Amino acid sequence: MDVRFIDTTFRDGSQSLWALGMRPGMMEAVAETMDRAGFDVIEVPGGNFMKKCVRDLREDPWKMMRMLAKKMPNAVKSSMAGNYIMALDPLTPRSMIEFYYAHLVKIGALNRAQMTANTFDQTTRAFPWIVPVFRKLGLQVVLALSYTISPRHSDEYYAQKTRELAAFKPDAIYLKDQGGLLTMDRARTLLPVLVENANGIPVELHSHCTTGLAPLVYLEALKLGVRRLHTGVPPLANGSGQPSIFNVAANARLMGYSPKVDLEVLRPVVERLTAIAKQEKLPIGVPLEYDYAQYVHQVPGGVISNLRHQLAELRILHRLDEVFEETVQVRKDFGYPIMITPYSQFVVTQAAINVATGERYRHVIDDMILFAKGAYGEDSGYTWMDQNLRDRLIGMRRAKELVDREQSDVSLQELREKLGGSGVSDDEFLLRYIMKGEDEIRAMRAAAPKQYFLSDTPLVSLLRELRNHRQVRYIQVQRGNESLVLQNRSSA
Repeated sequence: MDVRFIDTTFRDGSQSLWALGMRPGMMEAVAETMDRAGFDVIEVPGGNFMKKCVRDLREDPWKMMRMLAKKMPNAVKSSMAGNYIMALDPLTPRSMIEFYYAHLVKIGALNRAQMTANTFDQTTRAFPWIVPVFRKLGLQVVLALSYTISPRHSDEYYAQKTRELAAFKPDAIYLKDQGGLLTMDRARTLLPVLVENANGIPVELHSHCTTGLAPLVYLEALKLGVRRLHTGVPPLANGSGQPSIFNVAANARLMGYSPKVDLEVLRPVVERLTAIAKQEKLPIGVPLEYDYAQYVHQVPGGVISNLRHQLAELRILHRLDEVFEETVQVRKDFGYPIMITPYSQFVVTQAAINVATGERYRHVIDDMILFAKGAYGEDSGYTWMDQNLRDRLIGMRRAKELVDREQSDVSLQELREKLGGSGVSDDEFLLRYIMKGEDEIRAMRAAAPKQYFLSDTPLVSLLRELRNHRQVRYIQVQRGNESLVLQNRSSA
């Protein structure tokens, strides 16, 4: 029985372990090798990473996308997608959304659209129009159900949601366990529900190692009929990322399955990315001990990574545990929204504000006010939310100022005229829209992209490293009767 793998190294691995800090040059150093490894799908960055790439990394995301298209011509390249470009900005006009995804397809950077279904009423609000758009573009369509634990997320809930997704005839349905909360016992009751109600559509499993259980849950999933698993390549596996492809594939083989991936091809990728991680002082994913705290606060790995980064910048990282404790109360107050983008960011941000100000809901972010007004559909507003808090929030002056967010129908031509007109390239036009102007784009273009030499250029890497060690005066390389001496002039 074959087992197939969706690789998450470049996107979810980077988000979970490096706060989306994997630079285009890091991807380029291993992309060609990844393309040869036999993955069914390789997840690539998009959406939110575009802004991160320009603002923080000072690199051109469109050059990255073209590089991945060129270096990985055989791989099915997948990205998180939906009725938005940026996950926290669901108000983007439909014309711009369609243009953005068409542009990705045009340059060869996208073959598969992954969409999470059970957060924003997507089955009624988004899927009826965006699924046909993706089909017209020739994309595979894969729909995910986000897993969570709460009084209202029962087997019956997931059975009904799976049937709703199956009606769209997606290429696959997957369970997205963004918090790493799935246990083997829970998998035994829940995964058969998904498989049965998927009505023959392939089922995938995506989990994180934040509780230490995901590798075991994956093996249990194989026994339950799930044959497609989301994994990462070390050092961007384990930790708060996905299970390691090496661990899962080796154990699956011992259980009698046939993993459809070439681990020998991937070993140089591990070596190269590990060297880069050490060079850049980035975290290296390691297996984690069981952490019951994840079942309490349910904050996903990617959000934890960014939260640590942001609290450290504010010099209040020592209050992280307080934020986690407050997150539990905020989530309960708002009726147990699923802790996934954007709800996880909303809840954690509000919790951090509560902790920082010392008073619960003294300052409330706009997104939580809109949540109270029911702007986010079935997961917001009425039935499950604390009604006293809801009344308080919708009675605020700010609540009256905020209009329920609705997608506009501004034409592409109008948007182009606002952002430079017909003389602006498609790349630039999209960047200007995403970055809300040109200032950060200019700063990005003024910076030099960071290169990471490929594993097949060892001499260049050696010369570069030699510059960093002035005490080394020379290196002699000898092969048979041939000899090469490299002198370090910086040591003179």
